[in-house]
Amino acid sequence: MNIYFDDKEKIFHLQSKNMSYIMQVVEGGYLTHLYWGRKIKTYHKSNPIIFVDRGFSPNPNCSERTFSLDTIPNEYPAYGNGDFRNPAYQLQLENGSTITDLRYVKHEIYDGKEKLRGLPAVYVESEDEAKTLEITMEDKLIGLTVILSYTVFRDFNAIARSAEFKNNGNEKIKILKALSASVDFRDSEYDLLTFHGAHINERNVDRRPLVSGIQTVESCRGSSSPQHDPFIALLQKNADEDYGEVYAFNFIYSGNFVAAAQVDQFKNTRVSIGINPFDFSWLLEQNESFKTPEVVMVYSSNGLGDMSRTYNKLYQSRLCRGKFRDSVRPILINNWEATYFNFNADKIMEIATEAKKLGIELMVLDDGWFGKRDDDFSSLGDWVVDKNKLPDGLEDLANRINNIGMNFGLWFEPEMVSQNSDLYRKHPDWCIHVPNRPYTFGRSQLVLDLSRNDVCDYIVEAVSKILYSAPISYVKWDMNRHMTEVGSAVLTPERQRETAHRYMLGLYKVLEEITSRFPNVLFESCSSGGGRFDAGMLYYMPQTWASDNTDAVCRLKIQYGTSMIYPTSSIGAHVSTVPNHQVGRITPINTRGHVAMSGNLGYELDLTKLSKEEKEIVKLQVSNYKEIREIIQFGDFYRILSPFDRNEAAWNFVSKNKSEMVGYYFNILSQPAAVIRTLKFKGLDENALYENIDTKEVFYGDELMNVGISIPIIKEDFSSLMWRFKKIKSEVTILRHIKKIL
Repeated sequence: MNIYFDDKEKIFHLQSKNMSYIMQVVEGGYLTHLYWGRKIKTYHKSNPIIFVDRGFSPNPNCSERTFSLDTIPNEYPAYGNGDFRNPAYQLQLENGSTITDLRYVKHEIYDGKEKLRGLPAVYVESEDEAKTLEITMEDKLIGLTVILSYTVFRDFNAIARSAEFKNNGNEKIKILKALSASVDFRDSEYDLLTFHGAHINERNVDRRPLVSGIQTVESCRGSSSPQHDPFIALLQKNADEDYGEVYAFNFIYSGNFVAAAQVDQFKNTRVSIGINPFDFSWLLEQNESFKTPEVVMVYSSNGLGDMSRTYNKLYQSRLCRGKFRDSVRPILINNWEATYFNFNADKIMEIATEAKKLGIELMVLDDGWFGKRDDDFSSLGDWVVDKNKLPDGLEDLANRINNIGMNFGLWFEPEMVSQNSDLYRKHPDWCIHVPNRPYTFGRSQLVLDLSRNDVCDYIVEAVSKILYSAPISYVKWDMNRHMTEVGSAVLTPERQRETAHRYMLGLYKVLEEITSRFPNVLFESCSSGGGRFDAGMLYYMPQTWASDNTDAVCRLKIQYGTSMIYPTSSIGAHVSTVPNHQVGRITPINTRGHVAMSGNLGYELDLTKLSKEEKEIVKLQVSNYKEIREIIQFGDFYRILSPFDRNEAAWNFVSKNKSEMVGYYFNILSQPAAVIRTLKFKGLDENALYENIDTKEVFYGDELMNVGISIPIIKEDFSSLMWRFKKIKSEVTILRHIKKIL
């Protein structure tokens, strides 16, 4: 890990673990991109920019016709001075013009990484973990300074990027577009990887060839959304799970975003990502600054699996924070699909009592415990206990659950308000709205205006009052409504398009305050399931409810797609009842368990209604998961078979020291004349002996990875298999095995 600067050639060379990133300041102070990929020792200009007269490509400042910003790889491109491709930023001046011209002024290199003020970001715990380069660009005519920040890491093939705009001039500047990163590639022979979906169908993997023009994924819903993930990657044509180059971009932000790949007339590709400029602007007064959220760029020369493990490890250890970052997660029971709104204290105790018998550790009370909340038409915002359902209050219920040896958790949806609520009747202007326009409702609710300090203060105090009132160890923080009629009663007309981003800044301020006040509470984020499953939320809450779809077969794809970026320790996964409430499918309880055990295991059904046999299976699942959850949550994850490509799925987890492995295989639909498949595990120590805990069979790691094990023909739909292998440490046992082979 290092950052070098060649003062004579004006070349920056950033090196991380196995990656290089190279830029150069060229004619007139323009910053160009030269290389991003496998680490090289030194750079001697083997691939210099070739300046060619392209005829009608403009030349800035009457320079030679061979120099045009339209034909060279720009590092943070503008629009209006010759580059006709997607700009990384755009401003509007008081005279109405939108032309800027940034030139290199200076740079600074320092150890470590600074925090982003008011924004989530990856971090370091010691300065020797990272180096940061800050390049200062300036438009002297208007007094604009842009500081481009790049951090490289000792232990990860990743770069963290952001930009800061400073108005040092004499006039106001309105930012119309401010992306966090842009990279120009000198070819277009790539596949594009993105994730698309919908509510209860999140993070479907989408891979397609790049074509000429602009290919874009985005959200303008006020959240990162289930429709598209704030992620984009370019893949070499031959890249797969284990081979080939991958260039990935993930936005650490929970609001509106855009990510695009543009193939230009000369078959170059520009990838850019940041805040969506749609319905966005930001007014910079004199001496004010604006900081963009962070993008984490990951390079892999060993396929998608290596890309994922880089993101997984970086986010688990240097994005998630607090007590629960490195702590195994409790096995929980949530009452939502068991009771919905129809419950009382006695019913919750019945479920908790049964859960305790089965070894479950945490009882979570979901929606319906507050106000007059018997359906989803009222009471959001009124965070007071419903004494009809809980006559003795939350403290009594929580204490009763604690007394049987379980912890107690609670659901909130603090960012929302019901029109039928005391809060709305008292403060109708506190919701996001446009004057004189009728409301659009989503789930019969409105969005509170978190761009307002008074609203943020109310949320902090209302939630804190409940958390102080009872022994609550877990919070599920939900958000079930996207933004419409986006406007704020406290912003001036020229700042109305700042509302959505100011909302996110307000949310982050609220989350920082609440999680700091309650460091011993495990917070899980949720947005109608996985509608705001993003890196920004993980900075405050180390796990996310992956989807409201609890069907095991659907979850194969949802959890497979989620694993591409996010660590297993962040993925909430539950066993629910059958027929499944979302799709009506009937799947075996073993399969439901194996899928949920591939994340943070929980249950979401009425345990009191299970048969004696089913309860015994649940008890065994819980017991087994307690033995393996550290491997699942904090080990290395390897995808083997994709449910997007076939009628089956498989993956395995390996402990950090490679001493244990847990593997799963899922057969979706039983097939006639089924092929006998051999499953090859990944990530083991090839020279070590591993024992199958169930069968006592012993194999070397290289055999399990290269030869594999045969999967029996299964004549049952929605079936699954699980393996546990443990490294043999005893020399006597190893010698006995070798003697047996000989």
